[in-house]
Amino acid sequence: MSSRGYAIGRVDGPVSPAQATTRPEDSVPESSRTDQAIVYVVDDEPSIRNSTKELVESVGLRVQTFATAQDFLGSERPDVPGCLVLDVRLPGLSGLDLQRELARMSNPVPIIFITGHGDIPMSVKAMKAGAVDFLAKPFRHQDLLDAIAHALERDRSDRRQRSELAELRGRHESLTPREREVMAFLVKGMLNKQVGAELAMTEPTVKFHRAHVMQKMKAGSMAELVQMAGKLMETVTEGGATWTSG
Repeated sequence: MSSRGYAIGRVDGPVSPAQATTRPEDSVPESSRTDQAIVYVVDDEPSIRNSTKELVESVGLRVQTFATAQDFLGSERPDVPGCLVLDVRLPGLSGLDLQRELARMSNPVPIIFITGHGDIPMSVKAMKAGAVDFLAKPFRHQDLLDAIAHALERDRSDRRQRSELAELRGRHESLTPREREVMAFLVKGMLNKQVGAELAMTEPTVKFHRAHVMQKMKAGSMAELVQMAGKLMETVTEGGATWTSG
C-alpha cells in the first residue's frame, strides 16, 4: 500500500526568487501541451491521485488516473506520447511488477516511480529496468514536472524512431528479391562488377538494379544506403520480411 500523510507539493529547503516566479507551465515544453500527450497516474491513495492529477493538468497536460496496476493494464491507451507516474507499492501487482509487464510490450510507456518506502536497491533495480526517474516521497512539484517533461520527450523520441524504422522497413519490403540481393552486396562495399560475378549477371544489369534500389530506398548516396542497411539489421523485421545478407 502507499504511504500516508506525505505532502506531494512539499518543498525541501528555501525557494529562490527565480523559482518563486516560475510558472508551472514553463517547466513543460510546448510540444508536450500541443500533441495531446497523456500522463497516467497509478496510485491506490485517492488523495494522491487527485492532487497529482490537478498538478499535471495545471501545466496543460491530459491525465488519466488508476487505483491499481491491473486497472491500467486493462485500459485502452490512445496512440499518443505519454508517461506513467507509478507508485511502487500497490495492492495486487506492484509497481515493479507492472514495469516488467510493460517491458514485454512492443512500445512500453516511460515510467516515473514514486514511493515512500523506496531504498537504494529498489531504486537501482527500477532504473536498470528502464525507469526515467525515481522520486522519494515527499517530493517537490517541480521535481515531478521536470521528470514528466523528460519522460514525454523520451517517448516522443522513441515513437519517432519507431515510425522512421517502420517506414524504412516498408521501403525494403518494396524491393524485389533480386534487388534485395544486389543491395546486400552493395552495402558490403562491393563494386558493380563484383556484385555481377556473385549473382551471375552482367554489370549493366547490376547498375539497373542498383538504380532501382537507390530509388525505392530513397537513398541519396551509397553511404546513406549503408546506414539504412545497418538500421534494418539491428532489429527484427516485421511482417514476415527478412534482411537478406547475401
